This record gives sequence, structure tokens and C-alpha cells, in this order.
Amino acid sequence: MKYISTLFLLAFFCVALNIPEVSFAQGRVVSSPTPTLEATASATVIEKVEPTEAPRPDLTQKTKESVEPLKRLLDEQELGSTYINPVKYAIRAAVDAGVPPNTIVLLLLLPGVATLIAAARHLVGLRGFGIFLPAALAVTFIATGPVVGIGLFLLIVIVSTFSRIVLRRTKIKLQYLPRMAIILLFVVMGILALLFTAPLINSMALVNVSIFPVLILVLLAEDFSKVQLGKSASVAINLTTETLILSLISYVFLTLKMVQELALLRPELWLISIFAIDITLGKYSGLRVMEYIRFRKLISK
Repeated sequence: MKYISTLFLLAFFCVALNIPEVSFAQGRVVSSPTPTLEATASATVIEKVEPTEAPRPDLTQKTKESVEPLKRLLDEQELGSTYINPVKYAIRAAVDAGVPPNTIVLLLLLPGVATLIAAARHLVGLRGFGIFLPAALAVTFIATGPVVGIGLFLLIVIVSTFSRIVLRRTKIKLQYLPRMAIILLFVVMGILALLFTAPLINSMALVNVSIFPVLILVLLAEDFSKVQLGKSASVAINLTTETLILSLISYVFLTLKMVQELALLRPELWLISIFAIDITLGKYSGLRVMEYIRFRKLISK
């Protein structure tokens, strides 16, 4: 139960992160500049200003909000020597040829995300489902937003777990792959049922969900089901919770403007630094932080 409560705390944390700014400009009163004898109640005109929410920059899509700031950074940059900055010249040539700069930024940031996840696993002790899946989930959260991403994931996990329990209690003997295909069928039906509610709840976040983040979330649900079948539900929930924590940390890392600008404007320094950090992490063979906490009584003795 403590792992389930952790999942819901994560979802609540994402909601708190994603709360839009409150706009107090609901309306303003414009009075007549010169009072006259015929002034009546119509002397004041109440203008209602509809609050507008700026669209969220999505690095996974080629939109004006995600492309124009990066192009502006590249245009303002001095390239320097070709021999010292070959990657800078390659990036500029690719962007001039039509390659979206947001795609280049994401590709440059992915090794940094992998290094961050490796450090969290190797130094802290968080496990999760490998390195690729938390990194893919972080990109998924960029596409959907953390609230919708966590909500879709919880729906997929609940539906897949319920389907597995139903199949087990019906005592129908099935091989692994056909069973996973049936679970995927129920998961798709659950996602469709959620999408069908979009007109009722008037949610633009659900309307804009594409197939790519849904596929990544289904991939995580498959790993969840594998661990459930191989070990236990508590271990599966524990690994899933740690995967979500790693994904949220990676999501924050990917959305930092400072990190995006460093990777785009100084790609040589960025790539060399990532390589050096990976080599340093690979040489570390000591205890992890969670192991220090777990075995603190033995260490104190």
C-alpha cells in the first residue's frame, strides 16, 4: 500500500508543478474621459478580457514556440574557428538545411539524461526499469505534460493489472505472448474510453495526445506486467515508482533553459563533459547512498 500511495503522491506533485498561472485580469473599467449632462449608467464600459494561456513549448514538436527561441540563439551566436568548433558548424548547417533545432537539442540532451539516470542508479541506488525507459518517459512527459503522462500511466497499469487478474481467475491456460496481446487489447480499450471523455471534460491536454507517448507508456506497462509475473506486485510497484521518479527528474532536466542553451551553443564542451562524467561513474565501485542508509548499523559498528 505504501508504494501505491507513493504513486498518487507523485501524481499530486505533478499537478502542483503544472498549475497554470492565475490571471487576475478578468476585466477592467474604462470611464468616459469627459463627463457630460447626459451621462448615464452607460458612461462606463466594462470590457471583459478573456484570460489567455500561453502554449506550452513542446520540444518533441516542430512548433513556433519550440523552434523560434532556439533559432534566435543560433543566429546570435558567434561560431569561431572551424577546427575548434566543428559541431557548432554542423548544427548551423543542419538547421539552415531545414533540420528542426528542437530535434538537435533533444538528441544532444539524451546522453545527459542517460548519465543522470546512471548516476541516480549507481550512486544513489534507485533502480527502475533500466536507462532507456525512464529517458523515453521523460520525453513523453515533455509531449503530454507530467499530469497527463502520469494519469495515462496509472490508467494503463490499473487496466493491465486488472486484466491479468481476470485472466488468471478464469483459469484459461494461455501462452505468454497471446496473454500479453489480450492485456494490450484491454489497455487500448481503456485509453480509448479515456479519450472519448475528452469532449465531456473539455480537456485540450487529452485532445492533443499523440500515439508516440501512449506507445512509450504501454511499453512501461509491459515491463510492469513482466515483473508482476516473475516476482511480485510489490516489487513491480516499487520499480515502477522509482522509474517514475527518475523520469520526473529527467523531465525537469530536459526542460531547463540553461541546460538546453549549453547543449546547443557549446555542443563540444557538452559532449566531452558527458563522456568524462560517464568514465568517472564507471570507475566508482563504492556503496550507494541507499546502501549506506540500509546498512548504517553495520557501518557504525
